[in-house]
Amino acid sequence: MAGRADSTVLAGARVVLPTGTVENGRVIVEGTRIAGSTPEGARTVDLSGHWVVPGFVDMHNHGGGGASFATGTAEDVLAGVRAHREHGTTTVVASTVTGEMDFLARQAGILSELVEQGELAGIHFEGPFISPCRKGAHSEGLLRDPDPAEVRKLLDAARGSARMVTLATELPGGIESVRLLAEHGVIAAVGHTDATYEQTVEAIDAGATVATHLFNAMPALGHRAPGPIAALLEDERVTVELINDGTHLHHAALELAYHHAGADRVALITDAMDAAGAGDGHYELGPLAVEVKDGVARLVEGGSIAGSTLTLDTAFRRSVTIDRIPVDDVVRSISANPARLLGLYDRVGSLDPGKDADLVVLDADFGLKGVMRRGEWIVKPAAV
Repeated sequence: MAGRADSTVLAGARVVLPTGTVENGRVIVEGTRIAGSTPEGARTVDLSGHWVVPGFVDMHNHGGGGASFATGTAEDVLAGVRAHREHGTTTVVASTVTGEMDFLARQAGILSELVEQGELAGIHFEGPFISPCRKGAHSEGLLRDPDPAEVRKLLDAARGSARMVTLATELPGGIESVRLLAEHGVIAAVGHTDATYEQTVEAIDAGATVATHLFNAMPALGHRAPGPIAALLEDERVTVELINDGTHLHHAALELAYHHAGADRVALITDAMDAAGAGDGHYELGPLAVEVKDGVARLVEGGSIAGSTLTLDTAFRRSVTIDRIPVDDVVRSISANPARLLGLYDRVGSLDPGKDADLVVLDADFGLKGVMRRGEWIVKPAAV
């Protein structure tokens, strides 16, 4: 349960820092921040046999704990945020789904207030500016071309809290909208797209810097028509989102992305919908009915994968234990890289002194044992 750490030294664990892993390391927490020296009277907590890593940063998340960021009230959104915090995600960007423009604007108003209160790190608009050919779990009747004027309406509704917009940049107005987003300091993400390789290169040159859940909702990699995947992987300006839940990606696809882009250009995300942490059953994703069976979310009509039920502690453990990605690389992908993209690395994303005391304690098998956010224990390790 929750509890303020005040002045605490977390000692004896393997601590993952930007410079690498420190054996028998320590993290000093003073109030809400990580400190560089031990304050007088600090309590020492022995975390021998554990790992301490930065709090996770999820830049693409639609909800959890039975609550939707895309359609819920402020109370619903907070419930979803709490559910993900309990799984180590101390920084959350709330993602929307395709809807009527007026509804999206109203929802943006709700979410922006929570950003201003410090509960959310920003808003990600996924839809309605996406391709009907690659719509995934989005309502086709509500899709529209990315007219820059319409994109601007959503930015205005977000009151400075918009962090990312996913676009099918090959659609009319797509390139102009990328330029508009770049000018306003908002990430333009290529996704739910039917673009060619050449069209994707044009979007990147115009300012697109993120691939929305690479491999999913876009043409497959071909040897004569390489499509968007090759363009997004090869360009050093682009960070690629990956959903590592064992359903969205084959191990070889994940390995390909890490090998070709490198760990500094991967952002592990959940793309979670409200069933994350809430179990199997019937749910809604925007206006669409979803059934979750054996942890996999699919549309009732058509059977398309409808987001995920993933939490980032599971993505971390899977990446290390099944995919054999080095721990330091996973930490970059799940904390530092998204924090940098969101412009938050001065506060979160690593265990450097002066930053928010956001951290996760894992056991030797990478099971979650503790979560701290801004010096407060969300999940207390047994040693505390």
